[in-house]
Amino acid sequence: MEEIRKRLQEDMADVSWDDIKPHAQRDAVIVVNDELNLLDVGVAIAQDDKMMVERWITKQLINKPSNQQLSDWNINPTQSFKTLIVQPFVLVQSLEA
Repeated sequence: MEEIRKRLQEDMADVSWDDIKPHAQRDAVIVVNDELNLLDVGVAIAQDDKMMVERWITKQLINKPSNQQLSDWNINPTQSFKTLIVQPFVLVQSLEA
C-alpha cells in the first residue's frame, strides 16, 4: 500500500479546468468532497476498496460532476483543481471556494 500511496502522491498536481475538460467529456472525472483526503480516495480506488468507495458514494462524498458544476467550470476555465489520475479516472478537488 505504501508504494501505491507514494506513487500516487507524486502524481498529484494542481491543474486548471481547461486541462481537465477533455477528461470530463469522456465521463472520467470524479469530484472528491473537501471533507476527504484526495490521496486517500485515490489509494482506495487503486486498491479496489469497494466497501470504502461505496460508502463515499452513498454519502455523496465522491460523485460525477453535476451539470451545474460543469457549467460553472466552463464559465471559469482557469479555475484550479487539485487532481490525481487513477486510471481510468481523474479525481478532482476544487482549490477555490
